[in-house]
Amino acid sequence: LSSSCATAKALAQDYEGKVFVVDNQRISVTMKQTVFEAMKMAEHGKTAAEIRDILEATKFESTIYIMVDTLTYLKKGGRITPAAAALGTLLKLKPVLQIRGEKLDAFAKARTIKQAKQIMLDAIKTDMDQVLHDPDGKHTKIAMAHTHNEEAIMQFKEEAQAIWPDHDIMVDPLSLSVSCHIGPGALAITCTKMLDV
Repeated sequence: LSSSCATAKALAQDYEGKVFVVDNQRISVTMKQTVFEAMKMAEHGKTAAEIRDILEATKFESTIYIMVDTLTYLKKGGRITPAAAALGTLLKLKPVLQIRGEKLDAFAKARTIKQAKQIMLDAIKTDMDQVLHDPDGKHTKIAMAHTHNEEAIMQFKEEAQAIWPDHDIMVDPLSLSVSCHIGPGALAITCTKMLDV
C-alpha cells in the first residue's frame, strides 16, 4: 500500500494544486469512513489541502482488529513460519491481528472463534476509552468486515450491536489488499473517531 501511495503522490505532482493524495494509513472499512468524512468536509467548504491535512493529522484515531480463521495465507505470505502455522493449526489457534496506522501486528491468540470475538470486542472498548478518549462511543464509528464469511459476521454484528445499540454498524467485505494476506473466514471490527465536521 505504501508503494501505491507513493505512486499516487508522484502522479499528483503533474497536477499540482489540483490533486491531493491523502496518506492517513487507513485501509478497508476505515478508509471508507475517511471518504465519507472527506465528502462532508468538501460540502462544508473545506479546500482539498485542508481536507488532506485534517485526515492525515487524525490517522492514528482508528484501529482494525481481525480474527484470522486459517493460518495458510499468513504462512504463504511469509508472515509466519511453516512450523508456527503447523503448530497453530494443530492447536486450532485463531490469531487476532491489529492494524493501526501502517502497522499490521499480532495482537492476541484465541483457542476458539467465540474467544477471538470477545478479545476483539474488549479491545474496541479499550481503544474507545484509552486511544479515542470516547468511552461512551458517542463520537466513534464502529464498522465490521469479513472475508467470505457473511453469516458469521452478521452474528458478530448482533453481538456488537447489543453492546453499542445506538450505533449504525456498517458491514463490508474486507478489502482485497488485506484479504489476500489472511484468507477466507476472517472477521474484523473497527473503531474510528468521527471528525467534528
